[in-house]
Amino acid sequence: MMARKAGEARSSKMCNFYANTEMFMRRIYWITGLIVVLVVAGVLIYRGLASGQAQDDSSLQTATVTRGEVAATITGVGTVSSKQSATVSWQTSGKVEKVAAQIGQQVTAGALLASLDPGTLSTSIIQAQADLISAQNDLEELQKPQPLKIAEAAQALTQAQEDLENLLNPTAGAIAQAEIAVVDAQDAVDDAQDAVDALARGRANQQQIELARANYLLAQQKVERMQAIYEDTPGHHDEDPAKAMALSNLAGAENERDRALGTLNWYLGKPSQEEIDQANLEHALAQSQLAEAQATLARLQEPTPEDIDYARAMVESAQEALETARSGATEEELALAQTRVQVAQATLDQAYLTAPFAGMITDMDVLAGDLVSQGTQAFHIDDFSMLFVQLQVSEVDIHQVQVGQEATLTFDAISDREYQGTVTKIGMAATISQGVVNYPVTVQLTNPDESIFPGMTAAVTIVVEKHTGVLVVPNQALRTSSGQRTVTVLFEGRQISLPVTVGLTSASLSEVTSDQLREGDTVVVNGSASSTTADQFNRGGMMPGVDLGGGPDVIFP
Repeated sequence: MMARKAGEARSSKMCNFYANTEMFMRRIYWITGLIVVLVVAGVLIYRGLASGQAQDDSSLQTATVTRGEVAATITGVGTVSSKQSATVSWQTSGKVEKVAAQIGQQVTAGALLASLDPGTLSTSIIQAQADLISAQNDLEELQKPQPLKIAEAAQALTQAQEDLENLLNPTAGAIAQAEIAVVDAQDAVDDAQDAVDALARGRANQQQIELARANYLLAQQKVERMQAIYEDTPGHHDEDPAKAMALSNLAGAENERDRALGTLNWYLGKPSQEEIDQANLEHALAQSQLAEAQATLARLQEPTPEDIDYARAMVESAQEALETARSGATEEELALAQTRVQVAQATLDQAYLTAPFAGMITDMDVLAGDLVSQGTQAFHIDDFSMLFVQLQVSEVDIHQVQVGQEATLTFDAISDREYQGTVTKIGMAATISQGVVNYPVTVQLTNPDESIFPGMTAAVTIVVEKHTGVLVVPNQALRTSSGQRTVTVLFEGRQISLPVTVGLTSASLSEVTSDQLREGDTVVVNGSASSTTADQFNRGGMMPGVDLGGGPDVIFP
C-alpha cells in the first residue's frame, strides 16, 4: 500500500514536470516571436524615416551665403513732364498772315511762330505803332549826348528870339523870304496834285505806251542779233577774246531788253492802292506846308497880338528847354520814356507769336488765313532738354527720401529698357488721397532718349539706402520664431537652425550683420521637414564650438 502510494506520487510529479516544461517552452516561443516582430517593425520604421529624410533632402532648395549689395527702396508711379511747357495764344484779334513753325520743329527763344495781317489789326495795335515811334523819339532825345542837346536847344532859342523880333520889327528881307517860301510851297502843292491826277488817269498816255512798246521790240531784236553773233563766233569765251566780246554784247543787249520790258509793263499796269495813298499823303503834306508859309507871311505883314504872345511863349519854352538840356535828363524821365517804349512795343508785339523759350513745337492749331481772337490757342511748346517724373510718397516714407538719391524708372510703353534718374525736389505741400497723406517728389531722368514723351506713365524706384560688400541671404531663407530671426544651415546633410541679426532688407535679399554665418555657407530657402536647433544638436553629442565646414563657428549653449 505504501509502495503504491509512493509510485502514484512519483507519477504525479513527473506529470507536473512535463506540464510545467511545456508551459515554459510556450512562453519562450511567444517572447521570441514578440522580439522578432519588434525587430521587423523597427527596421521598417527606420527605413521609412530614412526614406522620408532622403525625400526631404532631395526636395530642399538652397542658396549660398554671399557678399553683395542690398538696397532699400521706395516705389511709386508718376507721369513724365518736360523742363518747361507752354501754350502760346493770340493776344489780339485779326487774320493770320504767316505761319513760320510746324509740329516737331526745334525753335529758339524769341523765334517768330506766326503773325497777323497788318490790315486786319485792331485800332489799338495801329495806334501802338504811332505811340512806339513817338516814345522812341522822346527816349532818343533824352539819351542824346549833353553837348549836342545843349547846342540844339540854344539854336532853337535863337530861332525863337529871331521869330519874335521879326514880328515886332519885320524887315524887308524877312518879308521877301516869307513870300518866296509861299511861292515854293504853292509849287509843291501843284506838283503833288499833278501826281495824284496822273495816277487817276493811269501811269502813261497812249503815246508813251506805244513808244515803250517800240523800244522793247527794238531791244528784243538786238538780243536776237547778239545771240546769233555769239553762236557764230568760234572758240570758248574763257579762251577766245572775240567769243568773250560776243558774250558781253549779248549780256548788255539782254539787260536793255529787260529794262525796256519793265518800263512797258509799268506803263501798262495800274497804280496800286499804296501808290495812290502815298501820292495823297504827299499832297496833304504840301498843302499843310503851304498853309504854314502863308501864315508866317501874314504874321510878318500884319502880326496880331495873339501872334506876338505865341512868339513870346515859344521864346520862354526854348529858354526852359535850354535849361533842361544843361541840367540833363533825370533818371525818372529816362525810366518813364523807356516804359512808354516798352508798353507801345508790347502792344505792337500782340500781332506776332514768338517762342517763349527754346524747345520743340509739340502741337499747333493755326493756319494762314485763320481768323483769330484774343485767347485763341495756336501752339504748344516743350523744352525736352530735361525730363522729370513727379510721384507721390507717403508720409511714412517721405523722411527717407533726400535730394540727390538715385532712382530707376521703367515705362509701360517702353519694354525691356530701364532708365536712370536722380531726386531733384521734395515738395512740402501735402495731398490727402483716401486718408493717406502724400508728398510730391520730383525725379529727373539722367539718360532720356527720343522714346520718352510727356504724359507717359513711369514706375519709379528710389534707392533710399544701400550697403555694398555685406553678407546677404535670400529673404526666403529667413524664419521668425518667438521674435527671433533664424536661418537653416545645411551641414553634412543635416539642417541646423541658427539665430541671426538682420540689417538692411530689399525686396529679395537681406543683410546679415551677426557672426553666425560666413560667406559660402549653404542655407535652406524653402523650409524643411525637420531641423535641429543649435541647443538640440549639442545635446545630441556634438562638442561645443562645431565648425560647419568653412562656415561660422557655432557656439552652442
